[in-house]
Amino acid sequence: MAEMPPVRLLLLSLLFTLVIATARDSVGNHDDDDGAALLAFKVGIRRGGSSGPLRSWNSSTSFCSWEGVTCGGGSGRVVALDLSSHGLAGMLPAAIGNLTSLRTLNLSFNWFHGGIPASLGRLHRLQTLDLSYNSLSGTLPDNMSLCTGMTALVLGSNNLGGLIPSSLGDTLTNLKKVSLTNNSLTGAVPASLANLSFLQHLDLSINQLEGSIPPGLRGLRSISHIDLSANGFSGALPSSLYNLSLLRSLQVEGNTLQGSIPADIGDRLPAMEKLVLSRNRFSGAIPHSVTNLSSLTALRLGWNQFSGHVPRTLGRSQDLRYLELAGNKLEADNSRGWEFMDSLANCTQLQYLALDNNSFRGQLPGSVVNLSTSLEKFFIGYNNISGEIPSDISNLAGLKVLQVANTSVSGAIPESIGKLANLVMFFMFNNALSGLVPPSVGNLTRLNWILAYNNNLEGPIPASLGKLKDLNILDMSKNRLNGSIPREIFKLSSLSIQLDLSYNSLSGPLPSEVGSLTNLNWLVLSGNQLRGRIPESISSCTVLEYHSKLVNEQVVRYDSRCLRWNCHFERAVSGTEQLDWANPSCSMNGSKETVSCVVEYISFTWLHVPPYTLVKEDMVLFTDAPWMMRVQLQVWP
Repeated sequence: MAEMPPVRLLLLSLLFTLVIATARDSVGNHDDDDGAALLAFKVGIRRGGSSGPLRSWNSSTSFCSWEGVTCGGGSGRVVALDLSSHGLAGMLPAAIGNLTSLRTLNLSFNWFHGGIPASLGRLHRLQTLDLSYNSLSGTLPDNMSLCTGMTALVLGSNNLGGLIPSSLGDTLTNLKKVSLTNNSLTGAVPASLANLSFLQHLDLSINQLEGSIPPGLRGLRSISHIDLSANGFSGALPSSLYNLSLLRSLQVEGNTLQGSIPADIGDRLPAMEKLVLSRNRFSGAIPHSVTNLSSLTALRLGWNQFSGHVPRTLGRSQDLRYLELAGNKLEADNSRGWEFMDSLANCTQLQYLALDNNSFRGQLPGSVVNLSTSLEKFFIGYNNISGEIPSDISNLAGLKVLQVANTSVSGAIPESIGKLANLVMFFMFNNALSGLVPPSVGNLTRLNWILAYNNNLEGPIPASLGKLKDLNILDMSKNRLNGSIPREIFKLSSLSIQLDLSYNSLSGPLPSEVGSLTNLNWLVLSGNQLRGRIPESISSCTVLEYHSKLVNEQVVRYDSRCLRWNCHFERAVSGTEQLDWANPSCSMNGSKETVSCVVEYISFTWLHVPPYTLVKEDMVLFTDAPWMMRVQLQVWP
């Protein structure tokens, strides 16, 4: 082989050197572009920039070492920018579109506002875009469809509006995850989404989408999670959705969908773990085949129009944790329909059971005490059930909420109730309960709410209730309780919402400890036989209701905060008449024991009594009139 002439060899050497230099210059230029884009991003940050988590972003160091920045090993280009949960605020600059090698952009859980820059369409290599949990507004940029390699689009919990672009399904066919939840998107779901054959996760919940759910979604043959909850979808749920054999979670709660559940649902969705159809207009029976969903952890069918009996072997889904059947027309009586309660004993991980607001009748099944010790919330009220609360209810040691309200349940509250040490809310109102309030209730030291009004409870109020240091509401009105009000109750500084003991047969004076209820918003003691003077310590209560006999023309000391009065009268003999709201003018001097208020009644509904202005001094409540005045006192800010 002939040797290459020296001149040609020299020329080739020079050419090679030039190519290498040009390549290096090109990389260097891109490096400069990436650094400039990142610094432009920093400039747009109002909070968390130079003094916050981005303080390492400066030209004295390589941007590849900056916080949240990842560079590719060979190219030196920025391939990932992850600044999630950094407390950043500002607008997204268009310069971010210059990071053309970016594969991952995660700015979630910050305070960014304004629109999504159209320049993101230049990020052709982008695979993951997560801008969720910000305050971004505007619409989804159409040219985002140019990011054809994208696999995850996560824009949830922003203020985005407008339509979902049809191009989303036409060009972004590699998408595996789409989450647009909790925005203000409108219009219909584009039929093009059916083209996303690799899609596994679709979340369009909490928007303003409407119309029917496209039947073409059956093309999502890889889908495992669909959430269309809290929108305005109507019509029937496409039967084709029940053919998505990989589907593990289907949630369409809070729409106006109708129709029935296919009888063979348990055979068509073998992988189903979470089925949420609540708050729609579904009707018909709950299919027996639902018991074949062996992996089911959540079944929420509440607040529809389902009827008939609950499948008796529902407990075959032993992993069931959440069962909501409330607000339907489901039936049971003493002869048939309660068998499902026996089978639920197999669901050892059951935490939530809602059976309230149905057409259940008959005795409260004794098998309720065999439910899981993991059960935290149990609702069975607003049914026509009867019988007594079983003493073994204490077996449900994990209970936090117990609701047996608005039923015909009778008998005493069992003493064993005091063993439910985790109980936070106790709802037993509008029943036929009788007997004494068990002192063991005082052992439930985590209680926040006790609502036991409108029963036939009798005897004294246990002083042990004074141990409930977390109690916010105590309502035992409209019972037959007697004796004096325990001083211990008035020492519960946690009582902040309501203390209602009205319409019982309580007697004696109002203890001076009432002044300890400094956070109380509503105190109702009317309809009792209380006597004596109102303690001066009561002045810190903000909303009061008293029977007129309690006042006895007592002048009450108040501090210098101004009050707003909302007044109405009850006629002594013939019913109640309501006065329209009127804005009074109040003046108060902290050095005196008097309050002067002028209450101008805008309209007065009693016949033969014209509108007038009432001026009364030195009296907080009026007792000399032939009617009772109810006064609400609220602090003016």
